[in-house]
Amino acid sequence: MGATYWFHKHLKTQKLEEVPGLPVASAAQILGRAAEAQGSERRVADRIASVQDLLADDLTWIESALSSTVNDGEAPGTLAARHLVTRGGKRVRPIALLLSAACFGRITPAAREMATVAELVHSATLLHDDVVDEGMERRGVPTSRLAWGNAISVLGGDLLLVNALSRAQEHAPEVMPDLIATLRRLVDGEIVQLRGRSELDVSEATYERILRDKTASLFAWSTRTGARLAGASVEDQERLAGFGERLGIAFQLVDDVLDYSGADTGKTLLNDLREGKLTLPLVLAVARMPELVQPLKRIYAGDREPVTLVSRAVVESGVCDEVRRRASAHTRSAVDALRSVKPGPARVLLEGVAQQLAARAA
Repeated sequence: MGATYWFHKHLKTQKLEEVPGLPVASAAQILGRAAEAQGSERRVADRIASVQDLLADDLTWIESALSSTVNDGEAPGTLAARHLVTRGGKRVRPIALLLSAACFGRITPAAREMATVAELVHSATLLHDDVVDEGMERRGVPTSRLAWGNAISVLGGDLLLVNALSRAQEHAPEVMPDLIATLRRLVDGEIVQLRGRSELDVSEATYERILRDKTASLFAWSTRTGARLAGASVEDQERLAGFGERLGIAFQLVDDVLDYSGADTGKTLLNDLREGKLTLPLVLAVARMPELVQPLKRIYAGDREPVTLVSRAVVESGVCDEVRRRASAHTRSAVDALRSVKPGPARVLLEGVAQQLAARAA
């Protein structure tokens, strides 16, 4: 019996039909595939199954908490938030937080709450990003801003942030300074990215600053917080933070590639390019072909005509293969960061999740 089948069979007992959109199914799939990749030896597979058993309850609880939280506030801000949150997503940050906690002890109620906080913060940034980027589609449907307008979409994201901070203050006030520092990095990363549209900057250093602040920082907060709430030492908390940061980097690098080659994933191709987002394939392609700067300036100014030309040049340059190699290197580094953590099924699953996310749509 495969781990994926076992996990989905267990999840069917959790009344997930009561959760709109069944977003937890994506998390189940990630965990199931990670377990299959890591758990070929029967004894290890049985231990992994016990961790999955625990996470099934936790993920269902988190999904219920998210569903109720998006209604906490005034409409139509809550409607804009609900439109995004209940559409699903991989729930990678909550998974990473829960497994990080499980590496050092049991998953406490506070860990569940902070896993919910991680997803609320992530969802808030998506609502804000779609306004800044004039996004048209998210998770296979029109963005909230198209349904309710930019102002309501921004306020919906603000509601999620307020609810996230309130939940953190109530259930784990000791993590608040780290959370606030992470929010600062998220905002700084967005500002640097936005600034690059008026002053075109396709340097790798700028890209890395955006990557570490906008994506990797929340991953690192999630894994550090999970370890902290389970009573891990300061050294182990930092090891898990290092794992989370590298996981976040690899995750984003693969996402960058999927903007050019992810047709089979349901991702809308060339969204990042049309929205003027700086991605590593673009950075590397411009370094090889400086003549792309002029058509890029036109795209950043709102002219979509050069999108096809630039995208073709990026794909034909071979840089996407280089980005995948870098993603694999960061994944190996992430797994190495866990080597000094006590072996166990949660650690094995964390390693498997990192490997599965880096290999998706390869």
